[in-house]
Amino acid sequence: MLELEGRLRDVIFQNESNGYTVGVLETNDDEEITVVGYLPTVREGEYVKVKGDIKFHDTYGEQLEVKEYRPSAPTTEDSILHYLASGVIKGIGRKMAERIVDQFGTESLEVIEKEPERLREVSGVGKKKAQQIIESFKAQNQLREIILFLSKYGVTPNLAVKIYKKYKEQAIPMIQENPYRLAEDIYGIGFKVADGIASSMGIARDSEYRLHAGTNYILNRIHMEGHTYAPKAQLVRETKGLLGSKEERIEAAIETLALNGKLQLERLDDELIVYAMAYYYAETGVAKKVIELSEAELEEVTINLEEEIADIEEEEDLDLASNQKEAVKEGVQNGMLVITGGPGTGKTTTLNTLIKLFEKLEMTVTLGAPTGRASKRMTETSGMEAKTIHRLLEIGYSEDDNLGMMFNRDEDNPLESDVLIIDEASMIDITLMNSFLKAVQKGTRVVLVGDIDQLPSVGPGNVLRDIIDSGVVKVVKLNEIFRQAKESMIVVNAHKINQGQYPLLNKKDKDFFFITKREKEEVLHTLLDVVKSRLPNHYKYSPTSDIQVLTPMKKGEVGTLNLNTSLQQKLNPPRGEKKEKKMKDKIFREGDKVMQIRNNYSLKWVNHDSSAFEYKGEGVFNGDMGYIVRIDRESEELEVHFDDNKEVVYDFTKLDELDLAYATTVHKSQGSEFSVIVMPVTWGPPMLLTRNLFYTAVTRAKELVVLIGEEKFLRMMIDNDKIITRHSGLGRRLSKYREVVKG
Repeated sequence: MLELEGRLRDVIFQNESNGYTVGVLETNDDEEITVVGYLPTVREGEYVKVKGDIKFHDTYGEQLEVKEYRPSAPTTEDSILHYLASGVIKGIGRKMAERIVDQFGTESLEVIEKEPERLREVSGVGKKKAQQIIESFKAQNQLREIILFLSKYGVTPNLAVKIYKKYKEQAIPMIQENPYRLAEDIYGIGFKVADGIASSMGIARDSEYRLHAGTNYILNRIHMEGHTYAPKAQLVRETKGLLGSKEERIEAAIETLALNGKLQLERLDDELIVYAMAYYYAETGVAKKVIELSEAELEEVTINLEEEIADIEEEEDLDLASNQKEAVKEGVQNGMLVITGGPGTGKTTTLNTLIKLFEKLEMTVTLGAPTGRASKRMTETSGMEAKTIHRLLEIGYSEDDNLGMMFNRDEDNPLESDVLIIDEASMIDITLMNSFLKAVQKGTRVVLVGDIDQLPSVGPGNVLRDIIDSGVVKVVKLNEIFRQAKESMIVVNAHKINQGQYPLLNKKDKDFFFITKREKEEVLHTLLDVVKSRLPNHYKYSPTSDIQVLTPMKKGEVGTLNLNTSLQQKLNPPRGEKKEKKMKDKIFREGDKVMQIRNNYSLKWVNHDSSAFEYKGEGVFNGDMGYIVRIDRESEELEVHFDDNKEVVYDFTKLDELDLAYATTVHKSQGSEFSVIVMPVTWGPPMLLTRNLFYTAVTRAKELVVLIGEEKFLRMMIDNDKIITRHSGLGRRLSKYREVVKG
């Protein structure tokens, strides 16, 4: 093999996911050669020693195919100047590099590394600048070392950067001690990747680290399927399938984790069940608080509620149904109330009447919802500001791994309001409900509003349904469809679907259409045409801001992955002036519609609201949607403006938290409303093609629904009324705690 040393003068191409590089090496003998191969840590301007074989490419000529490489330090003044001026070290530009080399000559790098205090001898370098240079130089060396170390185990440079940001200089010793911690700490590294690293390091397959990590991985997977607990037998069985370990070893690992306070074991009827501690505390916390609120002794209301409601009806020109009036009265008379109902049943009118009644009683009212879109819609329909639950609770974040996300509002600093009204409550999972209820002070009334026939929360639990089914809280169901709503086929068909009936299609001058196409390729082609041309041309809808494509699945011809690629190409194709960033199997481009796909509690944002007031905060959440407004390759940043006016800057290592959002799954659309919904109706797994998924999709549309596919799959969804049962102990706890309170 040929060995060469020199400066990587030019990087022609570098795959940031795996480090494959094409570049020009300027050797120490002043010759140039094209080098190709995996050089994940090397940046333009850096010095390397490479070993490889000379190959001749028909187009590009002579190349060195790199088999091995390692960083090297430049040795001449000229090469050191080139290196320092390349931008590799933050704080050093061309002029600063010249001053450093003028001062220290060939010893410049040695001074920075071993005698950094001497940098103050250079003109223009104060204490702050010196510290910046020192830290950047140190970080570059550490990062390079970590990338090289992890590359042996197949970890990409992007993930290695994340690992370095988490563990800093302790990364290598911490990983060597227990590589399984990566699966818990680093988004993008699952158990199987960590297990591969551990195996390569020679860690025994029956080590406690592996047993504990495998058990936690399976339990977390069960939680992510929506369950708050796992039957112990299932946890043991699935962990055995993952690890290949003996059942008694897994049983022992579960016992150890429970003794160490990492898991909670309980007996439910005749079986043992296992909770991760976060969900155990959340479930018990919600149950206790719901009972406390529902059993609270409230100050007696002395006014005549019927007369006050009648006055509001007259003032607002309303004619409330009997169950709407009941909901308004019960909201005043109960510490906790649930109002549930489908589209067109008057939930908004009921809420607005309830708010006006509370105002007449001189009680303060606070409005909230789980998502930015839902809170924005609540603001528009009520005329009062509604906030996301996270913002209501004043979210904060701690770098302490044991704390993570924190809320400033809790039992010690509760929300100061007489009444709290939360819309889209079916979306609230067990942990968020627990955080919310902890911040409710004694004497406050809580009203939860939602449609339990929609899909349950993305996170664990089926909280609203469990509360309703338990019978411990007053529930009012709105079931009368109002005349105006009856004119909408969206509303009429939503109720038909919910009752297992076939929807009315293609009525003249209506808002619910079905386009028959049999082959998936035809469905895709028609969908693209409908979104890009037909709806914008005939109805003047914006293809990105007004129209949302929903689909039950991620994979396949009409899954989100392929739909987003196809829609991006149609609606936001590459243009010369538009900057873009390739990320694994997708491209982000300025102007793209995107969605945050995981909760990030520490991500900073700025919000410029309509009053020209600027406020800042932390936290961007799963399902938040917006548009890419800027991509800056030099600073390695991408900026997104979200629908709730949050402006967020992502560094490139965080882009795996974003996805294209021209099309999204029905699950991800919960809590949102769009002017138009376009949905492919084709074959898919029966567990996805369900009645409540179809109902949820249809009820996302305000003005128009367009379905494309075959009617037999429409029937399949309507006939499939199977609701996947979630393991939850909330209902049982509610009944148990109420018995204790009642004595």
